Amino acid sequence: MSAKFNKEVEELFLQSKSISNKIFYRYQLAGLPEPVQRYFNHILKDGQPYISYARIKHDGQFKPGLNKTWVNIKGEQYATMEKPGFIWKGTTSMFIARDMYIADKGRLIVSLFSLYTIADAKGGQYNQGELLRWLGESILYPTNLLPGERLKWLPIDSQTAKLTLDYNGLSLFFIITFNKIGEIIQMETKRYMDEKKLETWVVKSSGYKEMNDVFVPLTFEVLWRLKKSDFTYAKFNITEIEYNKPEKYTN
Repeated sequence: MSAKFNKEVEELFLQSKSISNKIFYRYQLAGLPEPVQRYFNHILKDGQPYISYARIKHDGQFKPGLNKTWVNIKGEQYATMEKPGFIWKGTTSMFIARDMYIADKGRLIVSLFSLYTIADAKGGQYNQGELLRWLGESILYPTNLLPGERLKWLPIDSQTAKLTLDYNGLSLFFIITFNKIGEIIQMETKRYMDEKKLETWVVKSSGYKEMNDVFVPLTFEVLWRLKKSDFTYAKFNITEIEYNKPEKYTN
């Protein structure tokens, strides 16, 4: 399991080039919706280089199903910007999960007690879902949310805006909610909950702090907004984040 994960991390980083020669300047914000300008003015510094790679550690709690109990979880994640991609490994006392978007393919693998694979899900719905995850988690590498050829911002009102991504034949979106000082506090979209059901997926973020010269949220709550009620299944706290180190953690 560990050797496979190491190989996947290496493959991820090999596929994406550095874009840190690109620099953010405030004039790029001209014409963007007002809350989006407020966000970038709040979290980015004029002259800040673009982020190319990220590696992240977190702890928290995870609920594997609607009628399951919470379990403690530790995770590590690696992400690339120039070519959209990430891989995450979440470890609990009972199972290890690997969630990824590598080479334009989404995949979820779950192993029981690190020994037996009990799920290996892939296909069109997972391509959509994992690319959505990559886009939503760009809040942790925010230069990735600056507009470009594939990414656009559309106005809604003074507190919300629509983020769209067109990539590899997929058209994705988030409805983004900002607070008064410019922090993103909620992201909402439609994502496949399983292979057939398209449901409302919500990511709530808080606890902003400067980490390695980048202003990011450290606390996340992830939920499905179902007809009966909200189903919160993840509560993560970022414990470590580093940029532009395209290599795996050694521990």
